[in-house]
Amino acid sequence: MKNQIAIIDYGMGNLHSVASALQHVAPDSDIQITSDHDVIRAADRVIFPGVGAIRDCVGEMRRQGIDELMVGEITSGKPILAICIGMQALMQHSEENDGVACLGHFPGEVKSFASHSNFQVSAEHFKVPHMGWNQVAQVRDHPLWSGIEDLSRFYFVHSFYVEVADKDLLVGECEYGITFTACLAKGNVFASQFHPEKSHTAGLQLLENFSKWNGSS
Repeated sequence: MKNQIAIIDYGMGNLHSVASALQHVAPDSDIQITSDHDVIRAADRVIFPGVGAIRDCVGEMRRQGIDELMVGEITSGKPILAICIGMQALMQHSEENDGVACLGHFPGEVKSFASHSNFQVSAEHFKVPHMGWNQVAQVRDHPLWSGIEDLSRFYFVHSFYVEVADKDLLVGECEYGITFTACLAKGNVFASQFHPEKSHTAGLQLLENFSKWNGSS
């Protein structure tokens, strides 16, 4: 039976680039971009993406019942990869849009680069958004790091960053004026602030690893 990978579609983000990258590294997989809850529940693996303002993204998640769906998917034990806003949405709260309550799966906050003192003092060096290639330090081992060298470069586009309350969740960090969470993981969930589908060799390797991952760390 084919490996079934569902990319959750709640109307936010360029999901076809994720699907194309996955198809390249996992050509024998059945990859579907879908908002159908039954299809998502039946999938072997789930990707939870997101691009845009957190209030709009979380609003659509709640309107479409994706927030409740994610509770079941996370507790099911199946491998889940959250990308960019998908990662931020799993936290408790975001400073964006004057404050937004997120889905609350992981303890921590989403904070603004622009409000940090380092950026106010050194704005000429650290532009917001943080956009482009940057190195990711692998804080601890994880199956999704297989075949990826430490300090490999990944592609970022974001104005807000995750600050985790539980440091045991950290699997990758990045430096951009401050040290921030590039990746976190717990159990069957791996989440990245960067876009693996736009990150060439290292990103494709991470997606290939995800396509084979059994959800244990």
